[in-house]
Amino acid sequence: MQSLRYLYRIGNGPSSSHTMGPMVAAKRFLKHAENADKVKVILYGSLAKTGVGHMTDRAVKGVIGEDRCEIVFDFETPTDVHPNTLDFIAYKNGEELCRKRYFSIGGGEVLAEGEEKREHPDVYPLNSFTQIVEYCRQKDIRLWQYVEECEGVEIWDYLTEVWRVMSQAVARGISTDGVLHGGLGTQRKARYLYRQRHIDENEETKTNRLICAYAFAVSEENASGGVIVTAPTCGACGVVPATMKYLQPKRKFTDTQIIHALAAGGIIGNLIKTNASISGAECGCQAEIGTACAMAAAAAAELYELDLDQIEYAAEMSIEHHLGLTCDPIGGLVQIPCIERNAIAAMRALNAVNLADFLADTRKISFDTIVETMYETGKDLKVMYRETAEGGLAKKYKMKY
Repeated sequence: MQSLRYLYRIGNGPSSSHTMGPMVAAKRFLKHAENADKVKVILYGSLAKTGVGHMTDRAVKGVIGEDRCEIVFDFETPTDVHPNTLDFIAYKNGEELCRKRYFSIGGGEVLAEGEEKREHPDVYPLNSFTQIVEYCRQKDIRLWQYVEECEGVEIWDYLTEVWRVMSQAVARGISTDGVLHGGLGTQRKARYLYRQRHIDENEETKTNRLICAYAFAVSEENASGGVIVTAPTCGACGVVPATMKYLQPKRKFTDTQIIHALAAGGIIGNLIKTNASISGAECGCQAEIGTACAMAAAAAAELYELDLDQIEYAAEMSIEHHLGLTCDPIGGLVQIPCIERNAIAAMRALNAVNLADFLADTRKISFDTIVETMYETGKDLKVMYRETAEGGLAKKYKMKY
């Protein structure tokens, strides 16, 4: 598995696979076409169908340059390798210089056609949770210690920056109101949720209100193109920070404990990314929100110092109960139902931890099994339910411009 640096990516929203990925692809392509006076970019599949809502065209033009970049949306050509496919063709004085095809595979990561391995090398020798648990038990270490062993102590500086950016996104989000761009008229709600105490608020109501406020805050920042951290994607970026931001003051956890928790959650996200998919276009929203919920649950379980069986059960439940979740963004925007889903998944992550604390000894399904199941389920979903804005809510709700 790769470093957590390529799971937790810092960048601008609203989409890791539709905004960050195409930007990465554009930067890579320009290394082969520095002298081009024109670059044509053809977007296929999900990139074409939701590209405007996800600002794919604006992101690519921002890298290549408005004057020399032509964007073509191809809605017809099949995308047999990956639904997020894009071609770059460079020209000089009307003559073609070169062309390359890339696949945006989720979480801001890109593969060029013909590449067998991802751009960044593996640093983790073990690729299943079963193997990792066995290793950690043999050495009597926790998941975060396994991360340090594989990545080196330098990873803590990076995860400290990740936590800083997550916290800043929460702070900006709960301080900002207004309407999100895109034509849907989505009102920002994080500030209201954070400030508006319920008339008869008990502790449980307050917990849910604050967690939702933090999740809305980060998700709204993402939808507005703000700086966030993929955890594991832009569309699901609010779940992990909301969970951590709520738990830290409640239990007086230190920043060191938080980044250790992020490391544990990162192992979960990395395993799903390696053995299945974190791409909504490939496997539906279960791959994004389901993974984020599992990461948040594992991170929270690490904060509470639960054992490896309990961490596994919390993460497994989080995936299991998101199986089959479709990706149907209205207007191709990362707003409805995406923002609310972040809040619900953050609450569900804590519920999974509480249940795992009691029932881990009775579990029947392993984390590795549920990851495999999620991947197969995602592949079985109809294409219209995988980030094309052609099915579900996106089909039923009519945009009013």
